[in-house]
Amino acid sequence: MANNPPWLRGPIPDVIPMLQPVAHSLIDCLEDVQTRLANVSEERIWTKPGNAASIGFHVRHAIGSLDRLLTYVRGEQLSPEQLATLKTEGERGAGPSTSEDLISAFRHAVERAMRQVRSTHDSDLLEYRAVGRAKLPSNVLGLLSHAAEHTQRHVAQMSTTLKIVT
Repeated sequence: MANNPPWLRGPIPDVIPMLQPVAHSLIDCLEDVQTRLANVSEERIWTKPGNAASIGFHVRHAIGSLDRLLTYVRGEQLSPEQLATLKTEGERGAGPSTSEDLISAFRHAVERAMRQVRSTHDSDLLEYRAVGRAKLPSNVLGLLSHAAEHTQRHVAQMSTTLKIVT
């Protein structure tokens, strides 16, 4: 049973049915990062094969984008600190850099996201949310869904890049 992906393990407690896919996706991403990134050298984490983005960038960007998207889910705008972090996600030494630190930071980001998912009710899903400085229209469901799929995209890029730099 433990080898099954999260979506085949059953419902996540305290998550409404409409957000089960979001929760399963985030848990799947966390398991991938914990498994694949364990004991990877810092040199490999920051290698840019063919000048593509590094493993470190993909993990940090997943962390940062989760934080930013959850800010919009709460109906808030980004802080100056969040905007500054966005600019340094690909810079070695500007945040978590080792496999252990990246895994820990990613775990905390997923835990925060799961708290947000668990606190979301059916009646919240279609509430309007403005995204970015341009205040583009979205809603809670759209933002949470995008947070999950965007995180999966960068975790997959991390996994592919890890194969290349091995």
